[in-house]
Amino acid sequence: MKLRSALGRSMARLLALALLPASLAGITAVGVAAAKPSPQVAGCQLSAGPVKHVIYLVFDNTHFTRDNPNVPSDLEQMPHLLNFLTSNGTLMTNDHTVLISHTAGGILSSLTGLYPDRQGQTVSNSYFYYSPAKVPQFSTSFKYWTDLVDDATGTRDALPNMVFDGQKNTPAPWVPFTRAGCNFGGVSTANIELENTGTGPFGDMSEAFGTGSPEWSDAVASNAAPSGTAARAKALTDYVGIAIHCAQGGGICASNATNVANSRPDRLPDEPGGYSGYQALYGAKYVDPAIRPGVPAQPNNNVCVNDTSGAPVTDPFGRCGFPGFDWALAKNTLGYVAQMQEAGVPVTYAYISDAHDNHTSSFPAPSNPNFPRASGPGEADYKAQLTAYDDAFAAFFERLANHGITKDNTLFVVTADEGDHYAGGAGIAQPDGSLAYAHANCSWTTTPACPSNQIGEVNLNITAKLPPGSPAFSLHRDSAPSFWVNGQPDRTDPVLRKLERDVLGVNAIDPYLSSSPAPVFLAMVDTVGERALHMINADPARTPSFTPFAIPDYFVRENGPFCGNNSSNPCIDYHFAWSHGDIQPEIATNWLGLVGPGVKKMGIDSKTWTDHTNVRSTMLALAGLKDDYVNDGRVLIEAIDTKALPQSLIAHRATLLRLGVAYEQVNAAFGQFGMDLLAASTRAVKSSSPNDATYASIESSIENLTTQRDELAGQIKAALNAAAFDGQALNEQQAKAWIDQANSLLDRANALAAG
Repeated sequence: MKLRSALGRSMARLLALALLPASLAGITAVGVAAAKPSPQVAGCQLSAGPVKHVIYLVFDNTHFTRDNPNVPSDLEQMPHLLNFLTSNGTLMTNDHTVLISHTAGGILSSLTGLYPDRQGQTVSNSYFYYSPAKVPQFSTSFKYWTDLVDDATGTRDALPNMVFDGQKNTPAPWVPFTRAGCNFGGVSTANIELENTGTGPFGDMSEAFGTGSPEWSDAVASNAAPSGTAARAKALTDYVGIAIHCAQGGGICASNATNVANSRPDRLPDEPGGYSGYQALYGAKYVDPAIRPGVPAQPNNNVCVNDTSGAPVTDPFGRCGFPGFDWALAKNTLGYVAQMQEAGVPVTYAYISDAHDNHTSSFPAPSNPNFPRASGPGEADYKAQLTAYDDAFAAFFERLANHGITKDNTLFVVTADEGDHYAGGAGIAQPDGSLAYAHANCSWTTTPACPSNQIGEVNLNITAKLPPGSPAFSLHRDSAPSFWVNGQPDRTDPVLRKLERDVLGVNAIDPYLSSSPAPVFLAMVDTVGERALHMINADPARTPSFTPFAIPDYFVRENGPFCGNNSSNPCIDYHFAWSHGDIQPEIATNWLGLVGPGVKKMGIDSKTWTDHTNVRSTMLALAGLKDDYVNDGRVLIEAIDTKALPQSLIAHRATLLRLGVAYEQVNAAFGQFGMDLLAASTRAVKSSSPNDATYASIESSIENLTTQRDELAGQIKAALNAAAFDGQALNEQQAKAWIDQANSLLDRANALAAG
């Protein structure tokens, strides 16, 4: 991932650390071959039916659609995965991410079934919050599930980073599985394993192991070692990125004396219904011997888990254990998933790194000036990386099948956290069929000076573009850069209102589009519009003053770099070429693959409109489990065989489908309601009528519509959850009334957008 929030996830997580002291036939054969019976876990009750295993895989920034019409898409270049999904289940290609569309927010919405306003990461992968003195403070989204916003002192904001209704900790996604007696494994997936080696009062190591523990002392020593050394990496390798949340009664944590000694309390003090007595294994140092019992440790090293090629998974210094978030390559992640499944961990959630990044090293150093470096569509290293990913999936499916883990007893859920916009020109064709790009910083003055095959985001120093005397602010650097203005002024404050208009009025040259200056920002919301788009959570200190949405070629920052003869001119940074967080279709539109018992074999479904919050409900319905809270998403009955559904989801099916469509369009961030109110908000914020009358009128309408939407959405999602998980059939007449109300809201939002 990237060293900043515009990049992918793994490098954003490294930043958090730095801030601390085949063929279709082959696939078909994999689906039926089984040299060994499926490993069973005593006491694990996933469903009354055939689902015995759950495998959830989330890619970072991996695309179904083509970024270059002449270059096969990411999934097209992984045919073993693509064919497995389309031949054995349903691949939904009209899925949508959340706002703001980033790695943390995208993953956590699919893990919880909650929009960002109910799981906390309304701006991610990092965000700011106001201290009691109203001064913005930096925080990262990537923390262990129970960490605080202010994990350094706990005094500036003592609320959970993962904040839920009533300012409680968001319910954890592993709980229904462990309560059902199933061990739950996590590999690199956001916030369900330790995310950093923080040793402050509320850091990950302190929370998991306790201040003063041997593990905590390991992290203190590791954090003090020189950057780029094996000693600095040791605590990351041993304790971060890998975990097992153990089943009720102890599960794998109690399977032998070593695991008992290595396990730690799995504390979830705010969990609905309580969660006392559960244990967890944190880190490869303790997970690896648990899933490879009897395998001796390497000299002065850990027990090793092998990747899909049979080689040990190691950090960049050859030490067995967690390879680093940037090296959550398919072969490493899938190797861990397979090993967990074979060892009696039937539920595994795992993350796979961005194939668009050139994964040359996990640790930037002066000797490696190209780290990180984005690759363009069709570039040789990018193609090779996708080939390696495809090889890993071929080996993964074969290995699972040889252990009796197949589509007949396993629910496979595969998705991506977000889509990204490619910022760059067309590559130059090479003799080997690949494309080559210009990987160098590029700047210009009044006319473009960059080659046509240039690659990279267009950096924009927003501070240099604003009038002198503009108020001070902190910025979430991105193509959708949220602003926290010092002092946390009221949204109607005239100084703040002028800053909003000044930001919307910024012009610059995007050399990928034109040689002339043009508006940078396409849309904007202040706190009223942010609420409509689920961008305000239960922690008022985290609410941004406003959020503009730019042309996605831009990466907006509040200072440097300075390029060209004029410090206000942008430059192209070739290290970063994939922008997310914004509102364009290539960013908003995603995909979701489902395979397993109860899933229809529909191939590609490009019609069903869905979004990330539906992943959770659909998975639990297929697994026969339920959450102890109301999900924001709905069960995707379009992709489930009727015989696998409860009667309450079969009755009134036509009305249920219509209600689901209306609900999503009125409640999802990228639904019609949200996008129309975004347009209306932009018109309001941009206005400068006497006494700000136009602004006040439009904002009042947005507030009223959002209040009505929230009330309606609350009623609908309660009914959808009751039908899916409590056996309560839908009330036909009530549902039709809700559909009418939703359509009325959509019409009124559309009229407001049109002015």
